[in-house]
Amino acid sequence: MKAYIFPGQGAQFPGMGKDLYDSNPKVKSLFDQANHILGFEITTTMFAGTADTLKQTNVTQPAIFLHSVAVALAKESFVPDMVAGHSLGEFSSLVANGTLTFEDGLKLVAKRASAMQRACEINPSTMAAIVGLEDGKVEEICASIMDEVVVAANYNCPGQLVISGSIKGIEIACEKMKAAGAKRALPLQVGGAFHSPLMEPAREELARAIESTHFSAGSCPVYQNVNALPSKDTAEIRKNLIAQLTSPVRWTQSVQHMVKDGATEFIECGPGKVLQGLVKKIAPEVLVG
Repeated sequence: MKAYIFPGQGAQFPGMGKDLYDSNPKVKSLFDQANHILGFEITTTMFAGTADTLKQTNVTQPAIFLHSVAVALAKESFVPDMVAGHSLGEFSSLVANGTLTFEDGLKLVAKRASAMQRACEINPSTMAAIVGLEDGKVEEICASIMDEVVVAANYNCPGQLVISGSIKGIEIACEKMKAAGAKRALPLQVGGAFHSPLMEPAREELARAIESTHFSAGSCPVYQNVNALPSKDTAEIRKNLIAQLTSPVRWTQSVQHMVKDGATEFIECGPGKVLQGLVKKIAPEVLVG
């Protein structure tokens, strides 16, 4: 069984999507449609923008979403048995299996990006990558930090967990992680504490948009970040998508459940190969591409 997986923020690079745009008429039409929906020439930024320009949240998220959906569209044999996306990538996966239309998916991603940016401005915050500690130990240290917000945010693969919270809380947590034996406790260059309670203002704003968007029955199940479980139920998918911004990304558990349910090949759709590397660490027995 084939699982199609879609990356999240951080996978962008200058020139992304230009080869697809030039070689595939369907993709060109999709990109031109995106420019119209967004109201600005995102293709110009993707093809000729600098790395710093692409890091802007209002550009990064729709750019990765667009590129990911385009890669899936360009695959003539695109018939997934299951789909999943890492954070932002969950929106791409829901377009890929037909739960969302491309237009609705892109509008939600644009809304998500602007809402997250505003939440970051309200609560200055950050994230850090913790390498070499068991998940339980990382969770224990986060819970021990009082008067600051610090939570596990991304369960990327065994031994690699990203934490999220206030700037002071992350500083304290990194020192405690190192003292506990972490190989690395590295603050990340991100705009805020994604997938933490500090994203509550963004969750509330995005919830209104999601609740007013039509969701269809997908062609295959999506394994969602919030609980790592498969679903085709539109009410459940909607609820989990709303909860995603303030809940951890359970990527390790998602891949494990997909393998348990019969996935033997994972195909990454989007810029970069980050998810391929994570899947190899989570389930070395499966094929990746």
